[in-house]
Amino acid sequence: MTIESSTGIKALDSLSANEFHVEIDGTTATGIFGVSGIFSRSVDLGAGRLVNPPITITKMVQQDPEIPFNQWTRETLANPTTRVTRQVAVVATDEGRETRRWVFKDAWISDISYSDFDTSRDALVEERLVIQHHGIEEIWPGG
Repeated sequence: MTIESSTGIKALDSLSANEFHVEIDGTTATGIFGVSGIFSRSVDLGAGRLVNPPITITKMVQQDPEIPFNQWTRETLANPTTRVTRQVAVVATDEGRETRRWVFKDAWISDISYSDFDTSRDALVEERLVIQHHGIEEIWPGG
């Protein structure tokens, strides 16, 4: 949301949960419904170390084998004992302008699940990907 003061100075204020996109190795992914589980910092005080909780990306099932998520999923399934990694970024925007970016380093898919098939509903089938990673970098453009 852009706020304009009485002096004419424009400032960005707050984030809208529906203004974001996801990138895989710099390519914008399509069909994303949501992202959950973003932690900028998580500490295990007992062990005295930072931990990297996974994120979950919920997306529509898409048929095109060439889109980034389908390529990554196929490679992951073809190599079940290997971590097939990508760099994943969740980018918050405000009126099309980037306001914050969370970059998940050496990310890999640990779980793939789907919403229920149900003849009584008219909803799209969702694919849920649990993404593990080796650290997060939070970037504030212009900061």
